[in-house]
Amino acid sequence: MGRVHVIGAGIAGLAAAVRIAESGGAAVVYEAARHAGGRCRSLRDARLGRLIDNGNHLLLSGNTDAMRFLEAIGSADRMAGPEAAAFPFFDVRTDERWSVQPNAGRIPWWIARAGRRVAGTRAWHYLPGLRLALARHGTSVTECVGKPRLLFERFWEPMAVGVLNTPAHTAAASLLRPVLSETFLRGEAYCRPLVAREGLSHALVDPAVRYLEARGMAVRLGMRLGAMRIVNGRVRELEFGKETVSLAQQDQVILALPPWELTSLLPGMSVPTAFHPIVNVHFVLDGPACLPTELPLVGVIGGTVQWIFARGDVASVTVSAASALVARSGPLIAERTWNEVARVLGQSEERLPPYRVIKEKRATFAQTPAQIRSRPGARTELSNLFLAGAYTDTGLPATIESAARSGHRAARAVLNR
Repeated sequence: MGRVHVIGAGIAGLAAAVRIAESGGAAVVYEAARHAGGRCRSLRDARLGRLIDNGNHLLLSGNTDAMRFLEAIGSADRMAGPEAAAFPFFDVRTDERWSVQPNAGRIPWWIARAGRRVAGTRAWHYLPGLRLALARHGTSVTECVGKPRLLFERFWEPMAVGVLNTPAHTAAASLLRPVLSETFLRGEAYCRPLVAREGLSHALVDPAVRYLEARGMAVRLGMRLGAMRIVNGRVRELEFGKETVSLAQQDQVILALPPWELTSLLPGMSVPTAFHPIVNVHFVLDGPACLPTELPLVGVIGGTVQWIFARGDVASVTVSAASALVARSGPLIAERTWNEVARVLGQSEERLPPYRVIKEKRATFAQTPAQIRSRPGARTELSNLFLAGAYTDTGLPATIESAARSGHRAARAVLNR
């Protein structure tokens, strides 16, 4: 096998390169930015004086591809989580607190225990969830499990919006089903929440780069792919500005780029074309961020904020499917979200702490039934060109797990040749 040229050093590209390295192959990774990680990375904010993540990401212990990636690069211990699965919530309208606590085993008897299920719900309220197993491709989450309303507002909707980054009334129910089947429906051991102890780069990116470089594989930064020369159905040259890389006969290429960059290189390629934003706000507190439980996260119901993550004295807010919020100014977003964060953390609402607002306007593709049909597979019409990325057809929503799985699938397709 020749050399594999991986374009893009996000999680998908890094996962592909690591898998190739594990199999004894040779690869080189090219990244347009001056840093690896793509939209999953850490940055030092000079004004806050803190290391923050560009976005908050949550893994579950049942995310098999993400966990395999972490184990391969030796950083599984850089993720933190509880010994038993639990998801705390706070309703800012009523000040109610509760925790969803799945049980071990495949039979979800936790819904029969008032102390383990959503506050105010009954066991029979969860029965409509069976419809997800039969959800057709054109069915939205709301159409599938929109009733009873209280359970929808406190369980199904925050799950759908958080996982699919799409409003529940348009989000494809068929994409929520595999998430549940690989995590919650397998029991407590597969749905423990995991967050990066010190940051996304520390856990997912830097160890992967070191892993590759230790095996003689370069990660070249500041290399933006401008064009590809295609001859007789295969890629023959990669053009990076003033530098052109010629491919040997056995060389292969994995494009791990956002869909809008892919179409500029391969006009006519079918990819998702609609996207939804995510807004994150990082607040620096006077002391350690004390959440209602010992867990490093809490879900927020009934307001603008959806999730709060805590790391040291930094409380980080995530708002998914944030089309109504992303156009607002940073100060307005900070004030609006701090009012809710202060209530959850027992802080003063009157004093706005130092903050940083980060807007990801095209965080994921709009995961609707129509857009799902545009997801490409790993293989292309070109014999030596393969695709990776959370937006490709992995069968999962566009998450870190999907990105890692896409990289593994692209690498497997390359190795199989």
